[in-house]
Amino acid sequence: MNRDELLKEMYDSTLVGNAPAVLELTRAGLDMGLDPETLLFDALIPSLEEVGARFERGDFFVPEMLIAGRAMAGALDLLRPLLAETGVEPVGKFVMGTVKGDVHDIGKNLVNIMLEGAGFHVIDLGVQVAPERFVEAVREHQPDIVGFSAFLTTTMPMFKANINALQKAGLRDQVIVMVGGAPVTQEYADAVGADGYASDASAAVKLAKDLLMRKRARVLA
Repeated sequence: MNRDELLKEMYDSTLVGNAPAVLELTRAGLDMGLDPETLLFDALIPSLEEVGARFERGDFFVPEMLIAGRAMAGALDLLRPLLAETGVEPVGKFVMGTVKGDVHDIGKNLVNIMLEGAGFHVIDLGVQVAPERFVEAVREHQPDIVGFSAFLTTTMPMFKANINALQKAGLRDQVIVMVGGAPVTQEYADAVGADGYASDASAAVKLAKDLLMRKRARVLA
């Protein structure tokens, strides 16, 4: 198998969520002498972008996104330390967590996988994350974006509590705030003062890239 054949097979295997094949091909590519960034940017990321496009067209649904994401996650576990060694800069840094009072994490985990697949460095704080923990994480990691996830209408008010905590700590202007979750709407996101809302994982990745690009453009202006 030559380089192009291996990358094509990696792309196809990721698309259908064949995790063992993706892992085996990742190892084979490294053994062949391919750079970890080549495997990431020429096979894995394009494949996950196609997964997102198919989801938007209605050809793929959440289960297909999940299995493709998990297939890629296995390869990323192998590539992440190698990418760090080569000094490949992530697209941006993203702190993510499900808000205090909420233990749901499937949606959050899917967004994390898609973000990592798009080249973000994701720091996942888990579930039941209190406002103070988000503040600590923003101080410690200095992310570009912080994401709050809520699955219950009863925990959605934590978005505002988290934003207030960031303001009180003097950190609000330093970070983009994104919110999401099953009951969340654009109107609610606007009402609590979030910078962005996405209805699904694919939209979250696009919005994160767009918000980050706009923020960096403002800094350079």
